[in-house]
This record gives sequence, structure tokens and C-alpha cells, in this order.
Amino acid sequence: MLLAGTGTASAHAALKGIDPADGSVLKKTPKAVTLTFTESVGLLDNSIRVLDPGNRRVHTGRQEHADGRADTARVTLPHLADGTYIVAWRVVSADSHPVSGALTFSVGKPSVTTAVVPGDAAQDAASAALYNLARYAAYGGLALLLGITAFAMATGVSGASGLLVGGWWALLGATSALLLLRGPYERGSGPAAAFDPSVLRDTVTSRPGLALLARLVLLGLAAVVAGRAGTAPRGRLRFAIVSVLSVALALTWVVSEHAAAGIQVPVAMTSAVLHLLAMAVWLGGLAALLTALYRTPEDLPARAVARFSRLAFTAVAVLVATGVYQSWRGLGSLDALTSTAYGRLLTAKLVAVLFLLTAAAYSRRWTALLAASAAEVPVPERVRELVAAGTGRALSVARYEEPAGTDRQPGAGGTDGDPEAGPTDRDGARADGGGVPADTGGDGLRTDRSADGARTDRDGEGARAGAIPGRQSAPDPGPHRRALRRSVLAEITVGVVVLVLTTLLTGTQPGRAATEAAATTAAAEQPLGSTTVLPFDVGTPGGHGKVQIELSPGRVGENAVQAVIYGPDGGIATVPELRLAFTFKARGLGPLDARLTDRGGYWAADALNLPLPGVWTMKATIRTTDVDQVTVSKSVRIG
Repeated sequence: MLLAGTGTASAHAALKGIDPADGSVLKKTPKAVTLTFTESVGLLDNSIRVLDPGNRRVHTGRQEHADGRADTARVTLPHLADGTYIVAWRVVSADSHPVSGALTFSVGKPSVTTAVVPGDAAQDAASAALYNLARYAAYGGLALLLGITAFAMATGVSGASGLLVGGWWALLGATSALLLLRGPYERGSGPAAAFDPSVLRDTVTSRPGLALLARLVLLGLAAVVAGRAGTAPRGRLRFAIVSVLSVALALTWVVSEHAAAGIQVPVAMTSAVLHLLAMAVWLGGLAALLTALYRTPEDLPARAVARFSRLAFTAVAVLVATGVYQSWRGLGSLDALTSTAYGRLLTAKLVAVLFLLTAAAYSRRWTALLAASAAEVPVPERVRELVAAGTGRALSVARYEEPAGTDRQPGAGGTDGDPEAGPTDRDGARADGGGVPADTGGDGLRTDRSADGARTDRDGEGARAGAIPGRQSAPDPGPHRRALRRSVLAEITVGVVVLVLTTLLTGTQPGRAATEAAATTAAAEQPLGSTTVLPFDVGTPGGHGKVQIELSPGRVGENAVQAVIYGPDGGIATVPELRLAFTFKARGLGPLDARLTDRGGYWAADALNLPLPGVWTMKATIRTTDVDQVTVSKSVRIG
């Protein structure tokens, strides 16, 4: 709950190109507004809105992908009057997360505008919080559903059926909530929009919506398979059915997350599926193990714990291998570990995983000790059978069988090695009254008396408090089991933290994309203006000084220029002529004359058009007399 309130998720598609450029001043109306992103994006009903200087919406043409390219968004424009316009946009990136922003451009000359520029992270807090909580619940439900199933199939112990059903319901409820909240989350609107038929229709026809619908269908199939467990196929066919359903469920996440966009998509999707399944097997299996250790430890044989320990080790190996690849793919460079939010979250997750692996190492140690103590001396197994009662009723009573391959010990009621032993019945009780005699209670029901004299109750459920006569007691596994219980609890606790961090990572812009976006933004940053000072000296007495040139806004398009001459004493001076020219050497463009005019104390130009961004060379020619002049130059960056 606390982590869910930390803010909205960062977007994953970064804007890398804008036409017209942000802040540009154009002579005439552009034909269209075109946005280019770092990955493919989906368009909403109002993905691009254009607002005029009076904050009124401009009636634009149909929004579409430019030239059929999925990484672009374009809308055509009607004829626009002079003034400054705001373009607000919001799209859905390929990994299902919304991204939004705004830009401005002017036609003719910039003007005062009453339009409000939307924030880059325009999002309804309630919708975002509910959507993120549903995502956490979905991951937890998947871990319980798949992990407990894997634990039962690997160990033969199925004592966590309640958790299994709870995981199924949690995943079903979370998926349904995600399907309803998907529309408000994408649009940045309130939760009430979840029940808008048009919003819901758009959701179920989108890729994330189709993935959520497929997940609901798969959960229904899983319920059908579980409901027919008594007639379900066994062995390899059952394993194949469970495996196919598990992979299909994992794919419903992968097709709309980070793996579906960026580089090496097929490899990334395969890695993400394996990573998700390994996470579920490990954490969900730990939940099943902890439940068995607390509720029914006597029904959890050491060999079952050892089997799950081997399965968990395999899951951890898969997590490490796929996690290393996904970290490299998401980060792009080691610098991103500290310079991006994704890198810092990943670092926190890696630290938590180290604690998790430490707890797992202790669990493996206690598992080995538990298995060793159980294997030291064979322990008789308690089984149940139906016997006839004196009243004609069949009762379930307990008896103890030797483990397979174990010889009877002298004095155990058999005939080997005990000359006093008499014939035994099939339960090992002496038929002639020796050993453990049978007894009949006052109600005529047959009961068994254990070695310590305790009688069973009338339902055959009495406690067997003492040891079996003649049997050597096995070492008490209690301390090892209790230690295992504590280490598994620590694993699950840290595992929940890792799961939360993983969910936050899936909602954060990958380091590679963040670095690319930062580079694009830095290259496209538009200065608000520039001031350049050029010293000059014509070589005559009093013929030196400096010229201060202000260029506004210092961007592509039309710019205003003001130049002031300062004399040797630092005061404003007048000169007969001042010329200013701009050259873009990299493109062979120029010189472009600024056409300065004397405004009485300063020189100015209102319509200098610089068509390209980059580093331009600015040359100023200052003439102080009829025959004395000098030309000085300096580089200036145009956004």
C-alpha cells in the first residue's frame, strides 16, 4: 500500500522527434503535427489536441500513424491565424504504459496565450493507485497458483489447497480489475470511466485488453482441469497440460510488458516467460512449504522437502540467468544503475535478492539436516484401514507398517529372534494375548491399545503417544524442522519485497530507453535566448570596444536580434554601420544577413530566419569611421 502511493509509473516510449520543432516560429501554417517516438505507440481517441491562443481546441484532421509507421503519430492542421499554439499529446507505448507531453509552436509571430500546457505525467491518482494495486495482486496470485501446483506435483504433498484456491481467486479478481481500470489508466481519467461502454470497448480491442481476456479464459480452463482432478490424466500428459497452461498464463504478461518492445524481442519474451515461471515456482512453492511446516509437519516427509529444494535451486538458476540478460537489456550501460530510476530500483532488487539467496542457503542446509535425521533410522509409517465393528459398522483405525526393506526388530511382536513370541495377526498383534493385545470397549467396538496403554477412541482416532514396542526411536527432527520453518519464512518475507520491486520495475522506464530519451531531450532542448559579447579593435585610437548581441529565442525559425556597441570607457557608443551575418558551415548554408537597422542607440532586426538547428558562426562587422572597420566572429548554438 505504501509503495503504491509513491507516484505514477514512468512512461516507456520516449519522444525523439517533433515537426514542427518545439518553440519554433513559422511563417505559415504547417500541414501537420508529427511526433516520432523511440518505440511503437498506440493512439487514443484524443491522442493529439491542438489549442489556440485563446485556449480553444482547433478542429484538426484525423489522427494517424505517419506513413504507416507505428512509432509515429500525426494529425493534419487547418489554416491557422497568427499566434502561439499548444499541442498536447498522449499515447500508449508498446509495453502498455501511457506517455504524455506538450509542445508549442507559433505562426507568424509569438503571441500571449491563455492555454495551459498539460503536465508530462498527467494521470488520475486514484486510477493509477488502483491499477498498480491490481498489478501487485495479479503477480501474487500467479505465484500462489503456479508455485503451489508445482510443489504438489514435485513432492506429492498437497496440504495447501486453500492457498491454491485463494491464488486462483486473487488472480481472477485482479485480472478483472485490470481489465476495467485499463481504460481510465491509459486516458488519465477517474475510476468512474471504467464503466463507460466506449472506454471498455476500446480496452478489449487493444493488445493489453486482449491479453487480459485471454488470461481470464485460461483461468477458466485451469478451474475445469482442477475440478476434474479425480479423472485427470496422470504422469507425462498431466505435466504437459499444466506446463502449457502455465506458459500461456505467463505470456499474457509478457506480450504487454517491457519484453514486447525494444531490442531482441523474441529472445526477450522467451527470457521473460522463463523468469516469471521461475519466480512463481520458487515463491509459490515456498508458501506451500511454509504452510505444510506450520499446519501438518508430521505429513511432510523429509524426502518431499529435499525434492522441492532441488526444484527451487533450478528455479533460482533460471532466475539468475534470465535476470542477468534482462538487466543488460533494460539498462544498456552500468552508468544507468545510478543515473536512472530503473537502475536504482534494479539495484535495490539485487540487494534484496542477495538476502533472499542467503535465506535460501540456510533453508537448503536445514533441509539436508532434516533429510539426514530422517534417513538415519527407518520410522514406521502410520496407515489407516477399515475394520469390522461389533455393531456391524466399519471403523477406520490406525496401524503402523515397517518401511519397505526393513527387518523386524526382536520383540516387535514377530517370531524371529524372540522365543517367547507367539503367532501374530496381520497387524502384528499377538493372537495369543502377547505383545499388544486387542481390547473391546464397553460399547462393543474393537479398539487397539498402544504400547503405553492408551486406548483408541470409538472412532479409531486415539492418540498413539508412546513408541512402538521393540522399535528404535529415530532422532527428533523437530529442531531441524523448526529451523527450516524460520528460514522459509524469511525467504517468503524477502520474496514479497522482491516481488513488489519487480512490479515497480515493470512500471518504470528502462534505463536504456531513459538514456536515449535524455540524449534526445538534451539535443532538442530549446534555449530561451542567448547573449553573445564580441570584443573588437580596428587599430586606431579609441577604435576598440565590444558589441553585445542578444538573439531571441535562439531557436529554429524566426528570431529577433538586438545589438549594442560599447566604447573604450564602457559606455554605449554609436557607429556608422553594423552588419551581422550567420553561416552554417556543416551544411554549407549562408551567410544569412540579419539586416540590422539603427534604432537610435542600438541596432535590431525582427525577422532573422534560421532554418536549421545546430552550431552557427555569427560574424559581426563594425565600421567606426568611413574607412575603419573590423569583422569578428563567434559560434552560437541554435535549438
